[in-house]
Amino acid sequence: MYKIAVVGGDGTGPEVIAEGLKVLKAAGRLHKFAYTTESFDFGGDRYLKTGQILSDEEVDTLRTFDAIYLGAIGHPDVKPGILEKGILLKMRFDLDQYINLRPVKLYPGVWTPLKDKGPDDIDFVVVRENTEDLYAGVGGFLKKGTPDEVAIQTSVNTRKGVERCIRYAFEYTQRRNKKKRLTLCAKTNVLTYAHDLWQRTFEEVAREYPGVTTDYAHVDATTMWMVKNPEWFDVIVTTNMFGDIITDLGAMIQGGMGIAAGGNINPEGVSMFEPIGGSAPKYTGKGVINPLAAICAGAMMLETLGEGKAAKAIENAVIKVTAERLKSLSAGKMGFSTSEVGDLVVEYLGG
Repeated sequence: MYKIAVVGGDGTGPEVIAEGLKVLKAAGRLHKFAYTTESFDFGGDRYLKTGQILSDEEVDTLRTFDAIYLGAIGHPDVKPGILEKGILLKMRFDLDQYINLRPVKLYPGVWTPLKDKGPDDIDFVVVRENTEDLYAGVGGFLKKGTPDEVAIQTSVNTRKGVERCIRYAFEYTQRRNKKKRLTLCAKTNVLTYAHDLWQRTFEEVAREYPGVTTDYAHVDATTMWMVKNPEWFDVIVTTNMFGDIITDLGAMIQGGMGIAAGGNINPEGVSMFEPIGGSAPKYTGKGVINPLAAICAGAMMLETLGEGKAAKAIENAVIKVTAERLKSLSAGKMGFSTSEVGDLVVEYLGG
């Protein structure tokens, strides 16, 4: 019996999560697993009404769950940074979700802006360190608001944080059953302290995994090869900041935010799964937003919980929907409503 915390969040988040839960219910029935859900109202509406973001006590409550299923955080009436830092980053940091896992996979029937590339060419995973680097919030201002203002933000990289991310990436590569190739993406020619730590740790850990082929690419070269030769990649491991950037590029080459899902993973604790796209407030309540990314995030959640067969069945159902039914992944252009797309996935799932 899995306990799943559901955070619909802002904008279209509750709409796409509703479809994800619809698919999850069908998968549970078909693959014989049981779960309970509890909903939480963390997000912009609650903040505007009460001034509350996310308390330490609420984080402790989340620790009691097996997984968190998140829709979206971001409200047009709340200043940028308040909800993102107060909810998203707080959950990631306080729950020590030190891995951000981002599959970049082009499904059949999905358009990609890359000429002459298809599903066989775009199928890799980015393992992003998720709790250090520039996101640690170390820094400050001197003489703020004056012509002499100084702003400093420090990239924090610890041996522990770097090694556990790299080790996770090697383990993931080893069991992925693809090319068993792991690429370190960094910038060692300029960031000669922090990324020297990354490269040394990468090389040391690599000795424990002789079955994994390793290579290295500067982040700027990585972005070029992701566009020109995405088939070169199997698994990429990288820093928090670089991972944030290259995974958005990854979302575009796999067809857009409507299909991109991700996980914030604590292998020893509670992990959180979400669609990569934002809250898309202009589409709220119109029933036109694409729920497939949220549905794929639900499949990632099941995979992490140990329900691999159910997760694969959901992915196969999504592939049939993209290949055979949808006109587009874009909001309002799918040829189906948000709810109808969820129904299609359930249909192909056999539910």
